[in-house]
Amino acid sequence: MPDRPAPYPLAVITASVRPDRIGPTVTRWLLRRLDGHPADVDHIDLADLDLPGDLAGGGDAERFTKRIAHADAFVVVTPEYNHGYPGPLKTALDTAYVEWRAKPLGFVSYGGASGGLRAVEQLRAVLAELHVSTVRTGVMIPDVHAAFDEHGELRRPERAEAGLAGMLRQLDWWARTLRRGRADTPYVG
Repeated sequence: MPDRPAPYPLAVITASVRPDRIGPTVTRWLLRRLDGHPADVDHIDLADLDLPGDLAGGGDAERFTKRIAHADAFVVVTPEYNHGYPGPLKTALDTAYVEWRAKPLGFVSYGGASGGLRAVEQLRAVLAELHVSTVRTGVMIPDVHAAFDEHGELRRPERAEAGLAGMLRQLDWWARTLRRGRADTPYVG
């Protein structure tokens, strides 16, 4: 039996900050599935942070940037708002800069009929500019308000569970490979 790989730091970012958001339910579902996964998970809820709207710093910018720098991989849990992603997520992406580089990122998206697909496609372009490698497989949860039961579990988990398993395999490979690459040759961008 092969040895279990050493854990790597994985930041899970909850992107929605609205008071009536369902994002925490989606994130809790994800975090339960990461229990036992070979990663040290740091949950970053953007609603708990004061990130300035400019690059001048202040608020929680330094603490947030250090957490991004520490992570070897990311999962963004994002809704789709008006065919796009939330503004606070863009602020978070812009708050850190070189700390994102040469690291992989996966998506758990949710929304109406599209399950957040349009938000993810827009984010891929932004993340490419930050030199982030987004993994192809992800989790999309359509009709999110009807998708979860009263215990925070998906009523029909098969597709989401399969997407999550694929995403985590890809994320693990990229996290370990890019960590070795950054150690061998610093990424200059």
